[in-house]
Amino acid sequence: VQLQASGGGLVQAGTSLRLACTSSGTSSGPSLSDYAVGWFRQTPGKKREIIGATTGKGHSTYYPDSMKGQFTISRDNAKNTVYLEKNSLKAEDTAFYYCAASGRLHDVIISTPDYWGQGTQVTVSS
Repeated sequence: VQLQASGGGLVQAGTSLRLACTSSGTSSGPSLSDYAVGWFRQTPGKKREIIGATTGKGHSTYYPDSMKGQFTISRDNAKNTVYLEKNSLKAEDTAFYYCAASGRLHDVIISTPDYWGQGTQVTVSS
């Protein structure tokens, strides 16, 4: 499974963001709906942090306390895509965002997924 995050760039503070994580390599095998998918972000000099993760069918979504109420993760399995949305961006949201997938939600949450995706840079200007 190959994952690619997109939708990043230079955005203004106070605006909204929607990132997409798309998959390839599942046309002849398991579909993305068979994988839990999580979003992570990292800034230089800081530890990677998980933003949240959703189960394969999207019936359950996990957010750590530090991210609750800030981000929304959703998925459209027909498009093999998982989305990350945030309103009211702040300068501290500037980071490299990327997604990851695994057969088990737990593995994503503890940052040991089966697959890491290519990320996208988000830079918030104030």
